[in-house]
Amino acid sequence: MSSIAHPRQPSPRQYFLNTSISILVSHRDSEDGVAVIDHHAPFGDSPPLHFHRNEDETFVILSGTVRFEVGGKIRVLTASEAIVVPKGVPHSFRVESVDGARFLTATRGPDFEGLVRMAARPADSDALPAPMTVTPEMAEALASLCAANGIDVVGPPLA
Repeated sequence: MSSIAHPRQPSPRQYFLNTSISILVSHRDSEDGVAVIDHHAPFGDSPPLHFHRNEDETFVILSGTVRFEVGGKIRVLTASEAIVVPKGVPHSFRVESVDGARFLTATRGPDFEGLVRMAARPADSDALPAPMTVTPEMAEALASLCAANGIDVVGPPLA
């Protein structure tokens, strides 16, 4: 690119399961296809153990404490720390701070952003959504959406 890119405005806040998210940069905004998503997650939030087939995933912690399991190894991160999860490596995280956590994810390509866009629902405020219990049917539907977007669910959320 020969000039500064002018990405779209960040998306309005949306709810993605029990988190509040905003797509700050879409993969369509740059030649390299990088997507950056802002997450606000509550205490105890944990996605199922999964891996991305086509993209690395970078997490940058803005506030709070988040415990990661990456390839069977545990690492705890706090504000201003980051971790890169290579594609193909099973991983999950769990928010350990009582007040929740804020973090950014950066991925390359349409897969994770596509999953978020397909599974998110409009937010009615900037606050976290009301907690919801994920039913087996919801987990099955999420696993199908993940698979359609290059992400394979291989285990339960972290306890």
